[in-house]
Amino acid sequence: MIKLKIPISEEQIRNLKCGDTVLLSGTIVTARDAGHKLMVEEHPEFLNDLLAEGVIYHCGPVVKKEGDKWSFVSAGPTTSAREEPYQGKVIESYRVRGVIGKGGMGKSTLEACRQHGAVYFHAVGGAGTLIGQSVKEVIDVFKLEEFGTPEAFWVINVEDFPVIVTMDSHGESLHEKVEAASRARLEELLQK
Repeated sequence: MIKLKIPISEEQIRNLKCGDTVLLSGTIVTARDAGHKLMVEEHPEFLNDLLAEGVIYHCGPVVKKEGDKWSFVSAGPTTSAREEPYQGKVIESYRVRGVIGKGGMGKSTLEACRQHGAVYFHAVGGAGTLIGQSVKEVIDVFKLEEFGTPEAFWVINVEDFPVIVTMDSHGESLHEKVEAASRARLEELLQK
């Protein structure tokens, strides 16, 4: 198990390979469809320092508020493929080192990871409450009224957040390998 503290250097990211299991600690920013569109079209400055050498999490959290304090009840990953049109530009523009989600991403994101020194971290779907225990504090939230709870930018402090590298900065993608193996097996079965 590799432990990484955010912000993460490009050198640390380039040392990671597909299949590595990682525990992340530090500040993470959640972002989904509306957030990625905003980052590419308007490049809001409040994200510059939060995302530089940082990590974006494709997450639709379940949150609760007690007084003025927010907390995460559940922090499960959401499907990342929807962010494919934006993710490469976000990685480049904000110097993002890691993207967390589920299901993997496409060739454009993989190429951005290779060029700019980033990785895709897979978080286990269906384990939102368990993963939520890694969220130690909600530091801030942006665009809550405009985007709503799932789409807002939640700035969170995490400790030992469990992920697996499934797309690395060397152009390897476990998602592509699994898809190719599945396709080959299906063709084999259909020929019998």
